[in-house]
Amino acid sequence: MKRFAIIISAMLLLCGSSKPADELKIISFNIRYNSYENIDGENGWPYRRDAVVRMIREEHPAAIGLQEALIDQLQYLDSCLPEYRRIGVGRDDGKEGGEFMAIYYDTTRLVAHLAGTSWLSETPWEPSKGWDAACYRTVTSVFFNDKISGQYFSYYNTHLDHVGKVSRAESAKYLAKFTDDDEGFPVILGGDMNSTIDDTIFNAFYKMGLKAAREMTENTSHKYTYTGFGKDKPSLIDHFFVKGLEVVSFRTLDGDYGVPYISDHYPIEIVIRL
Repeated sequence: MKRFAIIISAMLLLCGSSKPADELKIISFNIRYNSYENIDGENGWPYRRDAVVRMIREEHPAAIGLQEALIDQLQYLDSCLPEYRRIGVGRDDGKEGGEFMAIYYDTTRLVAHLAGTSWLSETPWEPSKGWDAACYRTVTSVFFNDKISGQYFSYYNTHLDHVGKVSRAESAKYLAKFTDDDEGFPVILGGDMNSTIDDTIFNAFYKMGLKAAREMTENTSHKYTYTGFGKDKPSLIDHFFVKGLEVVSFRTLDGDYGVPYISDHYPIEIVIRL
């Protein structure tokens, strides 16, 4: 009887510490493209791809937005993560050419309804380069339904240009308006913004009711996110902005997943309550 009571107590303790059903974990991660010229040396994709898979498996997000991923990298992740499905297209041709702003989602937790990719340019519904951007830039969006809580929300994954100041500003305005069309549903917007949080481009987000997720919880991280594999000056340029939900925690995933660096950026992670 005493042993049975101990087991019951342990079960109740575990149940009491479980994550509430309406909480979701979302990750944004600049995966660093596969450099076929091997300019990354020992930090090249073949040497860190298994660590990337390990990170995703250990963290097990409901959804993860990737930046800079090329089709061969995505195909490898597809083969390693069968419980996840991928949404998004290559930015160069709207098919498989160039980098993807891909969103993976756990099919045991989320149902994807409306989804698509648009270009951050004056002609957003066709492959195009906007303003003074050095590259084609896109945003991938999905309207999700959480199977457990029954709640709906939208997730936007993007990557702003690293050169064009006008492009970053105009892209932010476009994203602010784009995410404001969600008719009151919660919104998550994340990605590599190539801008620090004090940049005035984010005023466009704030005017539409988006808030910086880092600032919405005491359980947070302000650690830099860009590392350059430890060779460049670090900076904090990856962000989440949210609307209509509670941020439970914000983490910079700088842990040990088997290699010194899983990318030249650290992933960022939010746990949100719908």
